[in-house]
Amino acid sequence: MLEIAKIKTAIEELPEKDFVQLREWLLEKDWQKWDRQIEMDSESGKLDFLIREAFDEKKEGKLKEF
Repeated sequence: MLEIAKIKTAIEELPEKDFVQLREWLLEKDWQKWDRQIEMDSESGKLDFLIREAFDEKKEGKLKEF
């Protein structure tokens, strides 16, 4: 936990330009992690229920076309 406190302090001391760059880097890392998780869930079949729900909605005429 001590390391986290040091990192937080260092972040607080960053110039705005560097803070913005760090924030963008962290957001990109987070999105990459999210994308990998979605891919793994999709490949494992955990998201198949969404496909079934979409087909059911389409059959019932509840799906909106864009």
